[in-house]
Amino acid sequence: MAEQLLRNPDIKPTEQVIAECLGAANAAYLNFIERLKEHDIDLEWRYYTDGKAWLGKGLYKWTGARGGLKEVTAFWLSIWGSFFKVTIYIPEKSRLQALDLPLDSETKSMVEDSKQMGKLKLFPLTFDVRSDERFDAIYKLIDFRKLLK
Repeated sequence: MAEQLLRNPDIKPTEQVIAECLGAANAAYLNFIERLKEHDIDLEWRYYTDGKAWLGKGLYKWTGARGGLKEVTAFWLSIWGSFFKVTIYIPEKSRLQALDLPLDSETKSMVEDSKQMGKLKLFPLTFDVRSDERFDAIYKLIDFRKLLK
């Protein structure tokens, strides 16, 4: 069974720490992080006491009509033994729009089968990433999520 890593609040998730956790999947992680720039996403790491782990928050930031800084969380990233997880939360009201995206059949099935989280009107799409083979779907969903401000 996979185990979530980066649980010590005193050990920050540096490149070296993440590389040790991911092993062979580190190349995919580095590629993923590098490509975030193309999508105007900043990855910010923070220790969350409720989950007792470091999580990366993928933020899309823009300047609003009145000049204020706005942001939306495009995805969450967590580090596991030999892979990382990218979770994108899509509002229930946008599920049909997500199904209209040019996604592969496996990802469309994820969208159809995902269950709403409790009282929140969101459904999570979680990708276990070991290589870059699912990047196209992940980035399409990230770009879609950015539009849902």
